[in-house]
Amino acid sequence: MTDMTVLRAEAAKARAAAAGGTAQQLGTPDTPLRDHVKFGSELRAQKVTKDGQDWFQVEGHASVTETPYEMWDDYGPYMEVVSSGAFDETLSQKPFVIFRWNHGGTAMANTRNGRLELEADDTGLKIRAWLNPTRDDVQLLMQAMSDDDVTEQSFMFMIVRGMWSPDYTEYRIEEVDLDRGDVGPVQYGANPYTSIAARSGEILAAIGGLPRLAAREALQILTSRGDLGQSQPDVEVETRTVEDAAAELDDTAAVEPKPLQWKAQPKRQGRSVALLRALLLADDEI
Repeated sequence: MTDMTVLRAEAAKARAAAAGGTAQQLGTPDTPLRDHVKFGSELRAQKVTKDGQDWFQVEGHASVTETPYEMWDDYGPYMEVVSSGAFDETLSQKPFVIFRWNHGGTAMANTRNGRLELEADDTGLKIRAWLNPTRDDVQLLMQAMSDDDVTEQSFMFMIVRGMWSPDYTEYRIEEVDLDRGDVGPVQYGANPYTSIAARSGEILAAIGGLPRLAAREALQILTSRGDLGQSQPDVEVETRTVEDAAAELDDTAAVEPKPLQWKAQPKRQGRSVALLRALLLADDEI
């Protein structure tokens, strides 16, 4: 796979072109919703008594500010960073936020009933939640945390205001809205995400492990896309020719296994198509 530094440079060039050469004129990338932004954060849980009742008190940071993480948009990868101070305005409005595991299931605590507290500190967005120890899902979470199977946190929010860097390689989130969002521990939080563009990094990484038939179907879908023939940034994509691929993908053809060879193709080839062709050509079972 192409080095990520190269992919980021290609994507940045495409964003600059989309902005018409005027620095920082692109809007919020992809979608203003961020719903699986994961941060490594020490999670602590202890049994406490609050209001005359026993609770599990969970503490940690749902977000770490001034720490870049990777995101993807329609142009490719870029780095995103939450600015220090991004939570100040939304916290002053007392947002309604729930605490839950893996961004799913029933809420375990929330800010309205006072069993979820949020505050911005020098590290980022600090959370403190009190969970009912009699609930089965809470007991399961506590066991997973005790076994170090769950060690990270994530949060869901809306971007209110942000700014691209002059070279379009980084997007800085300057203000977020937490109202009706959620925070909590996650097993997998991807940086992020519900949108396909945001998950592109994961999708590309998974291509190498696709079963043969799934890979061939994905290749067919991608090559049928109408936008793959449009002009793309002036970047080289290395792969075999379509004719070579078709010949070697013919299950009835008597083709002897041979080492994967690369040949220059038009610069408009889609990245995923190139990776899938390389995968299929390298599969000796085809």
